[in-house]
Amino acid sequence: MSVVEQRLAELGIELPLVAAPVAAYVPAVLDGDRVWTSGQLPFVAGELPATGKVGVGPGLVSPEDAAHLARVAALNAIAAVRSVVGDLDRVARIVKVVGFVASDPAFTGQPGVVNGASLLLSEVFGDAGVHARSAVGVAVLPLDSPVEIEVVAALR
Repeated sequence: MSVVEQRLAELGIELPLVAAPVAAYVPAVLDGDRVWTSGQLPFVAGELPATGKVGVGPGLVSPEDAAHLARVAALNAIAAVRSVVGDLDRVARIVKVVGFVASDPAFTGQPGVVNGASLLLSEVFGDAGVHARSAVGVAVLPLDSPVEIEVVAALR
């Protein structure tokens, strides 16, 4: 068992199967010593556990729930990385994360939502999981997902 997969087990996290693409793309691409993931939605067993805009108020996905969904999307990104490199111990560093948050117009807490992804990557990869990041509010995401996460990983 790889060191990273052992860490996942210690954290009680089971890596999911790679989420099936919802259009004409692949989940991840290996280019030299980098893996670029496509935007990963927070699918759990092929379904989105929540849909809609993130914000505070009735009918909105709470920032706390959205942060959990960002964590799930990051876990799906790790699975996408593994699908092209095989052994997660090949990951030398998570270089960049881009998080998209489908936001209610009054919501400005995108960084806190995307922290769900960032904290997971740090838990799983340790210091190598600390990365540069963007957290972007958008009007709508595919399938009305509240969040979408992209990851760029450097390999050894």
